[in-house]
Order: sequence, then structure tokens, then C-alpha cells
Amino acid sequence: MSRANTAGSAKKKQFQVYGMAWYFFALFALLILTAAYLGKLPKGMIGAFPLMIIIGAIFGKIGDTAPIIKTFLGGGAIVIIFGSAALVTFKVLPESAITIMDSFMVAEGFLDFYIAALITGSIMGMNRKLLIQSAIRYLPAIAGGVVLALTLSTVAGTLIGYDPKETLFFIAIPIMGGGMGAGAVPLSKIFGEGLGRDAAEMLSKMVPAVALGNALSIVCGGLLNRLGKVSKKGLSGNGQLLVTRSADAASELDLDPAYKRDRDTISLSSLGIGLVIATTFFALGALINKAVPAIHGYAWMILSVALVKSLGLLPQQFEICCYQWFQFVMNNLTGVLLVGIGVSYTNLVQVAEAFTPQYLLLVTVTVLGAMLGAGLMGKVVGFFPIESAITAGLCMSNMGGTGDVAVLSAAQRMELMPFSQISSRIGGAFMLILSSIMLQLVSGL
Repeated sequence: MSRANTAGSAKKKQFQVYGMAWYFFALFALLILTAAYLGKLPKGMIGAFPLMIIIGAIFGKIGDTAPIIKTFLGGGAIVIIFGSAALVTFKVLPESAITIMDSFMVAEGFLDFYIAALITGSIMGMNRKLLIQSAIRYLPAIAGGVVLALTLSTVAGTLIGYDPKETLFFIAIPIMGGGMGAGAVPLSKIFGEGLGRDAAEMLSKMVPAVALGNALSIVCGGLLNRLGKVSKKGLSGNGQLLVTRSADAASELDLDPAYKRDRDTISLSSLGIGLVIATTFFALGALINKAVPAIHGYAWMILSVALVKSLGLLPQQFEICCYQWFQFVMNNLTGVLLVGIGVSYTNLVQVAEAFTPQYLLLVTVTVLGAMLGAGLMGKVVGFFPIESAITAGLCMSNMGGTGDVAVLSAAQRMELMPFSQISSRIGGAFMLILSSIMLQLVSGL
């Protein structure tokens, strides 16, 4: 073997973290962590970005290489989330560093920034016919997951001696409600008024269910990804939701080769244009939400992007810009977001306090019901069962937008973000209406 080939082979085998040689990464990590522990880490994104990238890269590497975690539990995604949460719970990081990351994630809107890029880019990068055909069939898949989740959890609660009303209203519905801010919080107010009890008391009962349901949904996302890799043809679409009925239909739904070539050729100016368009659509969703507050701004954003794409209102070159910006954000900043989920939205103490066998059983039954119901109904309406179970099922039983990212990352199907957001936002709004009706029915008994 020549010296050049030997050098090339050694270079390929070199251990890397975040796309760089491990010793360079270690040097950068040492500098940032030193600044964090000395209280000199800059506030805002200039301090949050490097710290969260380093934490995410380390935990992600561990998760992606640990055999059992990599194979069955979702790999890096789940380790990043719960590892980051552990850093907060056990006070491994200084309070100032935690505050910087939490503020960046919540107050400074990084979650919104990330979701805006994913929604806009993933929809704009789709085949127009595929988008229209998928959307028509999606709501029945959500309904299938909701019905089976609520039914199985209530039956299971009754069988183990758990009050069926407690199971339904404080475990099953909160899990399926679209997360914390858009789900559990308004649900607690609805139930508090309907039952004549304090909303804070209602919320304290819902939080462990939402947290555990989110954790289990992430794990199930990883397991479904594993199942998709070993299953027979027809169970998984490998990231494609809609099943095409024939070779001709499949070719119709394929992207034009020239469009695909242009879409996958990245340019720096395209990234800037994509950023502007994505954030503009987010602002549009917020504007419509101000006029029609009953529906979440994310939902309005999804509907706006989908309408523009379906009608072909945006020049094709701009669609490509949105897709390229989405790819950049997804490939480089997903670890940052997962760290933020762990730091700001995952409370290990609440999860541990609710960790009784009966409670865990009911949460498990609810999540499995959502997954199976959505998968089965998805099959009926023409979806691949695994993709339907992930988006219309697990993205209903997780913790809203943050849970969507974690579940799709664990399932390695980030391209399904638009459908997961329909679950969390429109599906969450549907759950608020449904729970109000169910509360009235139960109160009248």
C-alpha cells in the first residue's frame, strides 16, 4: 500500500466529534467550559451556542455509539435530552450557564427559530401532489390514535383499580393534549373551572404524565426506527408518509430530477434568503394568531406555508432556498435544540416522583394506544404504518414542539416535521375542544 493510501486510510479512521478531529474539539470544549465555570461565558446566543453545541456533541456521540441505546432507545437524541436534564438536576453546571441556555431556548426564542426553519423548508421541499394527498388523509390518522389511546388507558385504569376519570382527565388527555404550554396549561384551566378546583392543583397532576409520556414517546420513536429497518416492505416508508399505489403514481410524486439537483446544490445566498422567508412565515402565523387566537400560531404558519406551496405562489428558486436553510439548521443545530429541551423542558424530579408501577403502566398504555391507533388508521387511509404511528401517534403523545423534534430525531425522520407539527398544534387544539365536551358529559352523569 502506498504512503498516500496509508495516510488517507488513517485519516478516515480518525475519531471525530462534531465533524472535527477529537483533539480540536477537546480544545474548544475546554475553553468554553472553563469560561462557563468561571462565570465568564457571554450572555445570549454567543455564549449559548458554543456551550450547547459542545454538550450536545458529547452526549450525542455517547448515544450514537452505546450499543443498546443506539439500537433500541433512539441513540444520541435521548442521551442529549436526559443527559442535559441531569446536568441541571444534579447542578453539574454553574447556575449562570444554565440561565444562559434556558434564556436562549425560551425567552430568546431559539425553539421558534428552529421550528420555523423546519416547517417552512420541509414543506417547500416536498412534492406538491404528495403534500395535498397526505394532508387530506392525515386527520383521520390522528383521530385513530386519540380514540385508541383514551379507550385503552381508561380500560386499563379501571382494571387496576385506578379511578377511570382520574386516568382519563389527568393522564390520558394531558399526554395527548399537545404539550405543556398549548396543552396542559389550558387544560388545567378548563378542568379547574369545570370541576370547581384550583387550576394549579390540576396542573400539578398533569405535569408528570406529560413528562413521562414525552420520554416514552421518544423511546418508542427509536424503537419504531429500528423496526422499520428490519421489517418487511410495506410497513415503513423510510421517512415517506404516503404509500403510492403504482409505479406511475410513484413517478408522479417524485421530485423532478432537475429540481432535485438544484435543491441539493447549496449556495450561501440561498441560505440567507431561506432564513428571511422562514422567519417571515413565522411572523405571518403570529399575525393571524392575533386575529384568531383560538388556533396556535404554529398551526397558522403550517397552513400558510402549505397553502403557498399547494398553490405554487412562491417562485421555485425561493422554495429551494427554504429547503436549503432547513437542511443547514437541521444538520448543524439539532443537537443545540435537544440540549435546550433537556435544560428547559425536562424535569427529572417530576419524572421520578411519578414513577410508580401503576402510573407508568397507564402512561405506557396511553402512548402505545396513540402509536397503534395512528398506525392502524394510517394504514387504512394509505400511509405507511410506521410513519403514521410516529407523526399522528407519538407526536400527539409527546411534549408539543420540543417533543416533536426529539421523537423525529430518535426515529431519524426529521423530514416529517410538518406532519408532526399538525399533530402538536392542530391536534392539540382538537384535544382542548374534545376535553371540554367530555368534561361536560362526565359532569352531567
